[in-house]
Amino acid sequence: MVNIKPISKSNPQDRAADNKYYAQVVATGKTDLERLAYLVSNQSTVREADCYAVILSLLHNVVDELKQGRIVKLDKLGSFQIGINSEAVDTPEEVSANLVNNVRIKFRPDKRMKNSLNIKTVDFTIVQSA
Repeated sequence: MVNIKPISKSNPQDRAADNKYYAQVVATGKTDLERLAYLVSNQSTVREADCYAVILSLLHNVVDELKQGRIVKLDKLGSFQIGINSEAVDTPEEVSANLVNNVRIKFRPDKRMKNSLNIKTVDFTIVQSA
């Protein structure tokens, strides 16, 4: 069950217009690597500590591959890729690494994962705004 609450938002293109209300997801908690390792170990014959070690190793290697400029594709999960923001310059010759001011990780879910979360598969309930 996914909790949602009403949130008021203004129209950035028409500040004089009345605010409208939209549904916003309310998180009900977090799942960390230890919890994931526990869940995986209970669904397999692998011990929890081994699952945790494998997941940590996976994370380490994903970051290393991203630092090499590679797209990391994990079948059935999705693809990770580095994205950057940079300052603008007038000519191609002026472009350099010094212009980069932010690095982020972009994630694109695999088609199968994306299709597993759709309006027909998620139940919603409305909660009161805090």
